[in-house]
Amino acid sequence: MKSDDIVSILDEHFPFLTPQQKEKYCALADLYKEWNEKINLISRKDIDNVFVHHILHSLATAKIVKFKPNCDILDVGTGGGLPGIPLAIMFPKTNFMLVDSVGKKIRVVEEITAALELKNVKAANVRAETLNQKFDFIVSRAVTTLPEFYKWMANKVSKIQYHNIKNGILYLKGGDLKEELQGFVSKKVKIYDISAFFNDEYFETKKVIHISI
Repeated sequence: MKSDDIVSILDEHFPFLTPQQKEKYCALADLYKEWNEKINLISRKDIDNVFVHHILHSLATAKIVKFKPNCDILDVGTGGGLPGIPLAIMFPKTNFMLVDSVGKKIRVVEEITAALELKNVKAANVRAETLNQKFDFIVSRAVTTLPEFYKWMANKVSKIQYHNIKNGILYLKGGDLKEELQGFVSKKVKIYDISAFFNDEYFETKKVIHISI
């Protein structure tokens, strides 16, 4: 996808972005293509769709909550920095911690964030459950089943509230989630259809699940 097309999509959905932010999103798409030739971050069949299928997908969370300055967001199983890096570009005054158990992927995250001059991102090659810090929100793209993820991460969420939605987990996942959500109290879970935000057919079955803690 050309830079002009990326900017057009960003202007449609996030008209408040600065020219510098839009430049960073275009650069990010190019950086993923470059790095994907060295290390498999994204399916090579899908790399031409990196902006819509991966970067824009990550930004669905920003349609639900606007992260406040100085709040703390944890991206678990970030891989090459998704959804954390796209969100960090959008919310430059918010603190992002991106973690993954695969060291070479974290090294890519560090290289990309340095190239984009993102001062609000830290990356660590650790298992998320070993972290001692508390976070306002924990974001992730389908690293495991929701009950398993909740069990790992629920105690990492801060009880101090700043946002228009309650602190908790924001999980990007597709398909039928009824079975995974059976054990949750319904009032704690809200499911957002990403197709309501972005009209590309790729998002027809994609969702953001907010589990408040």
